[in-house]
Amino acid sequence: MYRHLPNQLTVLRLVLAGVFFLTLNFYRYPYEGRAAIPAAIVLFVLAALTDWLDGFLARRWKAESTFGRIMDPFCDKVLILGAFIYLSGPRFVDPHAVERQEFFTMISGVYPWMVALMLARELLVTNVRDEMEAQGVKFGASIFGKVKMVLQAVGIPIILLIVWLGPHDAGREWLATVRDVLVYSTVVATVLSGAPYIISAARALRGGSPSGPG
Repeated sequence: MYRHLPNQLTVLRLVLAGVFFLTLNFYRYPYEGRAAIPAAIVLFVLAALTDWLDGFLARRWKAESTFGRIMDPFCDKVLILGAFIYLSGPRFVDPHAVERQEFFTMISGVYPWMVALMLARELLVTNVRDEMEAQGVKFGASIFGKVKMVLQAVGIPIILLIVWLGPHDAGREWLATVRDVLVYSTVVATVLSGAPYIISAARALRGGSPSGPG
């Protein structure tokens, strides 16, 4: 029965993602539902831990399955992209910046164009990988993909914590700089992490080495 535990953890991650999104629904910057932020951070961290644990147990117990290969990346994308969609949404708009007609209005530092780039990367890589693997080209996880995943998984709870602390409060302006560096680093790493897949696919289509970017 323990061999089913990795898949159960994968499903649990999807459930935790749903509760995480529901919790964020109670928040609106700057004051409404502030207690939702710490709760959301805890939920996200728990969900991210299940991602590491289900993979570790599946490899340790040699319990990899078709269900896991399909659902694990799906649940990851729901959690990560869903979190960034929320962070770029109206609940994280700084009303004071809007009143001052400033160009940067998101207290989270995350903007819709960033999410669009991340989503485009995921769709492109998924389509390329599916097509190439159908032709016998195997794509493992690249070091760039792992860096991207770490930045995303670490960045989201830190961004939420910075929002909760108030990056524009007196004496805490430095938090806005930390937030922006983290957000832009994550966006750049996410986009660049798709390059090895594209390069490997182009090489395979030209008749070169069929090896993937892993």
